[in-house]
Amino acid sequence: MDTIRIQDDLYTYVNREKLESLVIPDDLPCVGGFTSLSVDIQKLMIGELKSMCESKAYPNEHLKRACTLFAAASDAAKKEADGIQPALNHLAVLDSVDSVDAMNGMLKTLLTERIPLPFALMTETDMKDTSRHSVFIQGPSVILPDASYYKPEMEAQKTAILGIWANMAKMILAKTPLSEKDQEQYLADTLAFDALLGATVKTSEEWSEYVKIYNPMKTARVATMLKPLSLKALLGELFGFVPESVIVTEPRYFKAFRSIFNEQTFVQYKHWAYVTALIDACPLLSEELREIGSMYHRAIAGIAAVTPIDKFAYELASEMYSEPMGVYYGEKYFGEEAKKDITAIVYQIIDTYKERIATNEILEESTKQKAITKLSKIGVKMGYPDRIDPFYNELVFDESASLYDIVMSLKKIRQAYRLAKLTKPVDRTTWEMPGHMVNACYNPFVNDITFPAAILQPPFYSLKQTRSENLGGIGAVIGHEISHAFDSNGAKCDENGNINNWWTKEDNRRFKAKIKAMIKQFDKIELPWGVVNGSFIVSENMADNGGMAVTLAIMAKTENASYEEYFKNWARVWCQKAKPEYQQLLLSLDVHGPAILRANMPPRNFPEWYTAFGVTCKDEMYIAPKKRVVIW
Repeated sequence: MDTIRIQDDLYTYVNREKLESLVIPDDLPCVGGFTSLSVDIQKLMIGELKSMCESKAYPNEHLKRACTLFAAASDAAKKEADGIQPALNHLAVLDSVDSVDAMNGMLKTLLTERIPLPFALMTETDMKDTSRHSVFIQGPSVILPDASYYKPEMEAQKTAILGIWANMAKMILAKTPLSEKDQEQYLADTLAFDALLGATVKTSEEWSEYVKIYNPMKTARVATMLKPLSLKALLGELFGFVPESVIVTEPRYFKAFRSIFNEQTFVQYKHWAYVTALIDACPLLSEELREIGSMYHRAIAGIAAVTPIDKFAYELASEMYSEPMGVYYGEKYFGEEAKKDITAIVYQIIDTYKERIATNEILEESTKQKAITKLSKIGVKMGYPDRIDPFYNELVFDESASLYDIVMSLKKIRQAYRLAKLTKPVDRTTWEMPGHMVNACYNPFVNDITFPAAILQPPFYSLKQTRSENLGGIGAVIGHEISHAFDSNGAKCDENGNINNWWTKEDNRRFKAKIKAMIKQFDKIELPWGVVNGSFIVSENMADNGGMAVTLAIMAKTENASYEEYFKNWARVWCQKAKPEYQQLLLSLDVHGPAILRANMPPRNFPEWYTAFGVTCKDEMYIAPKKRVVIW
């Protein structure tokens, strides 16, 4: 470790002492960076909830319900007494589904009771008219981590991972009243139906091109694809009318639907629905079942132990009452001085993007003006919302019920609320993330950025850090999110978030050449846990590149700027120690690159890196000028 030079490995040079000292908790797959901050927030908020529960001093009704849910999820004795029965009672609805015809008569019930169906139906913002909502339809989830695992070349991995899952499923089915013979049949049918799904649903790489989700089709055509199920009847029952069109997110799956779900595969489907729903229910049942039900996920992510009960209870309460908890955290722990300072940084970054767009070599003049207009209209959500969404007033439950029934009732309320949005205008004030979440995002269909209060702390940001450190931390992350407005997906959306081709053919040609160069920089890099797919992570890599470009431009105008501090803090925010199994899993599932590459690859594209540390062609972190990529 002593021989590591910053010119050869920025990430390890900066983080080596931290990496040596970090210990991955038994219940997590990784630690450091975002994860460590999340753990700290979690400890803080668990303490807050426990204090509220003990004192019965609740800031508002929402947090009172969150505390009640936290207490219910923490009550191991009550959950033990309830056992598996709440889930079995819920799944009893499948007893009436003895044929496809019977299923058609119960489609609305099955959907609202959240019984797994061979399709998922939802109401989302229409991607070509973001002022309104549309009905979207997609395929169900598969057992394996991703549909790519079902490809022939992955047969060995598929068999091994399915073996882990099957062992877990057997242990859970053994807790049911089913005979041993029926348990075996249910399991075999579930795996058979899952194999049909895995052959046609989208892979994570395909989902990463999210503009391709938008495939509007006449409802009559989609209904024909879904036969023998009655889509029109279901839509009519749900909405009181049948929409003229449906957005099909996975055309390949629905073109093959009749070969997946039909009279011959009906029993397989029914058993698949029972088994997968039962496994999903395990976290909400006894502690024994919660531990058994997590075996598969823990095995593929390299996690040694089940999540402690207080952390599980907090995560559940936080999921159900995310915005009230985020507002509470933001109001108590995020200061106005910091909010004012970070907001100023945001608008400085936006203004600098405008300057860089004006002189950009990719876009023609007419397109540049549209890009600048898009930047001018970006919404900025920093810290936490000013108010709690009135929807949370509806999230009430029977406190005497089992934990499983409480959560299912809350999920039904949430589902009904979302479906009811179909005939309502889109609310652009909605926050994508709560204030206590350590994350950030750009929403392409609203054209806004969200930075929760929880991420606005060291090493990302602090009033005590230098401006150079803050620009290398939160500044570059802000620039990253804004850059998504012009990445390989966001560039297809206009200033209102509508899918709209506002680029010329020449713009697209030059842009695609940049995308190709960015893919090439990362593609097929070999790491100890696997090989990188440059196409899969290209949008996030472009955003990292853009975030660095715009903040380095600001650095050039910053008094007493230190590029050494800038690049070191850039590497610091990506510090992560993770289990090899988890690293391997992320290569298939995560559109973000591995942490070490996020730290080490972007700097190589900028002259400031070479000047700051005297990097030459003899050093590992050198890229020849002709191979360097700067997009925005």
